[in-house]
Amino acid sequence: MKKTILSVFAILASLKMQAQTQNDSIKYSDIQEVIVIGTTNISNKESKPLSSIDEYLQKSPQVEMIRRGSYAWEPIINNMATERTLITIDGMRIFGACTDKMDPITSYVEISNLSSATVTSGEQGSCHGSSIGGSIDLARKHCGFGEKKWDFNINSGFESVNLQKIMGGGISFKTQNFYTDVDFMSRNADNYTAGNHIEIPFSQFHKINFSGISGVKFSENKLLEISVIYDKATDVGYPALPMDVSLAEAVIISLKFQYHPAQKKLKNWETKIYYNHITHRMDDTKRPAVPIHMDMPGWSTTYGYYSKLNFEFKNQNILLNINGFANKSLANMTMYPENPNENLMFMLTWPDVKTFYQGVFLEDVFALNRLSTLKISGSAGFHFNKIDSEFGLNSLQIFYPEMKPEKSRFLKSLGLNYDFSENAFEAGLGIGYSERAPSVSEAYGFYLFNSAEKYDYIGNPDLQNETALEANAYLGFKTKKYSAKITSSFFKISNFIVGKYHQEYAPMTIGANGVKLVSTLDFATIFNIALDSEIKLMEFLKYSLQITYSRGKDFENANLPYISPLSYRSALSFDKSNFTSEISIFGNGTQNDFSPDYGETRTPDFAILNASFGKKFVYENMKISLKIGVENIFDKYYTAYSDWNKIPRAGRNFFMNLGFEF
Repeated sequence: MKKTILSVFAILASLKMQAQTQNDSIKYSDIQEVIVIGTTNISNKESKPLSSIDEYLQKSPQVEMIRRGSYAWEPIINNMATERTLITIDGMRIFGACTDKMDPITSYVEISNLSSATVTSGEQGSCHGSSIGGSIDLARKHCGFGEKKWDFNINSGFESVNLQKIMGGGISFKTQNFYTDVDFMSRNADNYTAGNHIEIPFSQFHKINFSGISGVKFSENKLLEISVIYDKATDVGYPALPMDVSLAEAVIISLKFQYHPAQKKLKNWETKIYYNHITHRMDDTKRPAVPIHMDMPGWSTTYGYYSKLNFEFKNQNILLNINGFANKSLANMTMYPENPNENLMFMLTWPDVKTFYQGVFLEDVFALNRLSTLKISGSAGFHFNKIDSEFGLNSLQIFYPEMKPEKSRFLKSLGLNYDFSENAFEAGLGIGYSERAPSVSEAYGFYLFNSAEKYDYIGNPDLQNETALEANAYLGFKTKKYSAKITSSFFKISNFIVGKYHQEYAPMTIGANGVKLVSTLDFATIFNIALDSEIKLMEFLKYSLQITYSRGKDFENANLPYISPLSYRSALSFDKSNFTSEISIFGNGTQNDFSPDYGETRTPDFAILNASFGKKFVYENMKISLKIGVENIFDKYYTAYSDWNKIPRAGRNFFMNLGFEF
């Protein structure tokens, strides 16, 4: 199978179709991608401008999503879950407050207040902390300095599949020495219907998001910027899980100082301090026939900073980032017996864990000649955990009698990348080494139920650092009409963290198959390869194609979970005279390489057809953008490999997005 796929990739590459998407959605710089998300108004070139951030991120061949409902999907990079990757908002470290991963960092922003998402693969994603799989940095938009000007925008949308109503608006104002952007967005959705008009209960959600950012220039080369994000989701259903969410709330605040020196070598110095607090409450009160009612709140508070310096010499560019954070994670569970005379049952599922990190990242890019560059990058960090709750410590000491409340680790990474570019041809090779510390759940989680595997998980504070050796390469060709780019990566991950069944322990969750203690495998390997291509048929007509394939195995040749089968995306797009249209198809091959040890089963193949049409109107000083379309035209009932507990995806969906800018 693998040889066949590689042969197909080679043939497609020889046809000189493009890997770099030219529709202003994804732009490449070696194996780093920048996904352009939004502007002050709805982008008429996007097939569905007011889609969620999750749908935008899936444009990258390196990013997939684990779905537990229709809200807040978990992004995975290079087929690695969030423990092995790093997600930041404007460089800020933020940690979710849910033990079941219902609140990924991407859920606390909106496409209306973002400008781009930078996806970086492997060790190169270690700029803001330790990472093995890569990173995503979500950059927020701001209008910047300029001639005095006000801008207003209003966005609205509707989707038939879940009766989702989308409303939002924004105001921006700028002068030569001041700017401010304020944005608001709300989404309200009922249960969605899968193919064949099957309603999926407990899939509703309600969300509001507020974003504000202001900057002031107090000299020609000094900037002070303050920003705030407030995001609140309520009554969020998770049909793939046994519980829903009554509240997911985030407050994110930052203050940035930026300095552009007059001297030639130091080009930019940017320093930011930030604070964020996440509150998350799982709830099962709306579920019928619950064996025992539970409350599961969680809280995460982070203080952090970074200071970036960019140096530029004749043939050399250097980035130095000194960064650190302090986080407190606390979660508990209270069980209420049906008999009011029985005692409540209480446990700390995250036992008030404090994490401190202090690191430094250095990247040095040498221009070897006019055609090639060599990039050396590396990081070093001190990682410290402490359990602040004596009750939580005593609970874990039932399983680890000798464990101490504190644990220190030293984390490091090193990468070397060579890039070559001449005329229409580009190529690159890279190697890397990286390490990460176990997450709070992996090290200190106490009876965390995995509903896909049907096991309770107990963390292991004695885990060694997980380490990865990485090799990556890309090959591309680009002309005005055709281009193609193939990217690939291979990871050998040692001390691969997983859960192992221990029959001597009794589960806490009713219906659980048993208890798994977090442990490690000797090693595991993950291989990824992707082709992203485009051909310009006419000035206003283009065809694009993306194909990806991955394979993951452990040291005993057993399959790893949540590894993507062969997948593809293809689109024919028209753009002329303020009118756009697109017909697209995406799908997965059959997932035969599943992992039954982790609750996976075979997933059939599928192919989904979509279409959209858009028009932009201009009336004096007002611009109006209208986009209508239909997704899953044939109303297919299907599920993908990454859908938790095989929850089906949405059926036929008619949507409309309408935007005003003035």
